[in-house]
This record gives sequence, C-alpha cells and structure tokens, in this order.
Amino acid sequence: MINPVFHSDSEEPLVLIVDDCPASHRLFRASVAGDALRVEGATSGKDGMIKAEVFQPDLVLLDLNMPGVDGFDMLRLLKNNANTRDIPVLVVSGASRPQEKVRVFDLGAVDFVVKPFELSELRARIHVALRTQGLLRMLAQRAQIDGLTGLFNRSYFDQRWREEHQRAIRSGQPLSLAFVDLDKFKEINDTFGHSAGDEVLTGVATMIQKTLRVGDIPCRFGGEEFVIILPDTAPKHAALLCERIRSQCEHMVWARHTDRNVTLSIGVTGTESPGPHASEKWIEEADRNLYRAKSEGRNRVKTSDLGRGGIKAAS
Repeated sequence: MINPVFHSDSEEPLVLIVDDCPASHRLFRASVAGDALRVEGATSGKDGMIKAEVFQPDLVLLDLNMPGVDGFDMLRLLKNNANTRDIPVLVVSGASRPQEKVRVFDLGAVDFVVKPFELSELRARIHVALRTQGLLRMLAQRAQIDGLTGLFNRSYFDQRWREEHQRAIRSGQPLSLAFVDLDKFKEINDTFGHSAGDEVLTGVATMIQKTLRVGDIPCRFGGEEFVIILPDTAPKHAALLCERIRSQCEHMVWARHTDRNVTLSIGVTGTESPGPHASEKWIEEADRNLYRAKSEGRNRVKTSDLGRGGIKAAS
C-alpha cells in the first residue's frame, strides 16, 4: 500500500509531467525554468499514477498517447481515486479532434493544450491552473473553519477523526480524544450578554491553540463544546495536557466580568495501542467521561483507557 507524502503549503508548487517522450519532458521543464515550481517526471501512465499518489502534486501535465495506460486511462484512474481526484490535470497532446477534447473534459481535466505549442502559452496555462487550484484549496479550508473561534469545525472533525482513528489502528500508535465543555456557559450569556459569551468562546479557543502541541487538532464541536484529537498520545499524557488547559482557563481574567472566572470540564479517552473499538465508541467514551466530570462537581478532567483488553478504570 502506498503512503502519500504530503508537502506543506509553504513549499513551491509541484508539477508532475507524465509523457513517454523524453524531449517533451525537456520542453516542459524549459517552459517553467526560472519559475518558483518543483517538477517531477513520469514516462508512463502506470508510473504517473504511482507518483501522483506518493507526491500529491499540485498539477499534472498529461500526454494522451502513451503505451499501456494511456492518458485517458490515467485521467480516469486519477479521478476515481480518493487520494488523487482533486489534483488538477492539464492535458498536453497532439490529439486535437473535438471529440477527444470533449472526452478529456468529461473525464475531469481542467485544460487542454494542443501540441505543438508556444512555451509562453503553456507557461501561462500552468500558472492559471495552479492559481485556480490555490483558490479552491483556500475556499475548501475556509469551509472547514469555525467562523467565531477560528478552530476547525464539526464537519472537519468528523472527517479527520475517522482518518486519525484508522491511521492509529494501522500503525499501532497511541491516540487520545478529549471533549471539552465550558461549565455553566448559559449563565454567562444570560447575565452578561452574548457578546461576553462570544468573548469567552474565542478566548478559550485561543488558549487551547496556544497550549496544544504541533500535530494536535482542536475543533469546535458545537455550542460551548470543543473536541481535541491527540495523535501519538497515550491517555495519561493526554490527561496531563488537558489538566494544563483546565488550569489555565480557571485563571483567565475576562474584560466583561472580571470578578467571575470560567471553568472547563474535560472527558478524555484513548489508548497506547488501539484495539478494535469503532471510532464512535471513542466518542461515546470521551463524552461519558465528560458527563462524569460534570456530575462530580465540574472543573475537572476524567480519563479512561480503551486498551485492547477493554476499558480500564477511569481517573
């Protein structure tokens, strides 16, 4: 199984050239020489598919006429693969019949350049495709962000939690999940107004972000409730981190109600070696621990271990 290697947004865009003609590779590279781009090459559709999955390029330049897996086949494979379907494909081919162009666009290509071509035209189309992809990626990211707190939203959590849960099961690495709920938040809204409530939500979200480590994933679950995915983290270590969050919140000072502090209750579950528990079971167990924290007086962290031998006693 291929493990995709994702690159960060701070890196130069990566363009994958898939063409069986070495001269075309040299020509393509010449067209973007001096631009802030990285270039990777493949000389067959089969090799192109492997590299598309591994390198996750920002754009694929694809020739149609190749032996074996041709450009039509590769385009179909790219768009039917969850790991590659969002990669834009710019077809560069000597085929110029209208029906071939229509077929290419029906399969999901974003542009079509006919060989032979002007280097300046190809360069311009590459940059248009990359700019469009960047805008689409930015819009997709914004759709996953909670507008008030700036944390990831519930939709993102649902998707990312499934991914992290499956990754932990495959790798056998630790994983923990924490539900965080503001205590008596309704009283803040009722007594000091919704602006004060919004101030608390944004302030707590900022504090959580600053307290967490790189790789931790905080989300707003809804209302006054947050959820934190803690990859590669055993429950005992997750509990210590959540205790730090709880303590910091308790000592925060609020401009609209300086004489009243805000506290958190937190439910944590996880394991050092994930067993067969479904992802929903983790959510249920973390939520159960949150309820225990509330029922036992609030402003506390309750933890349990979902080990292979079953749920171990909660703290």
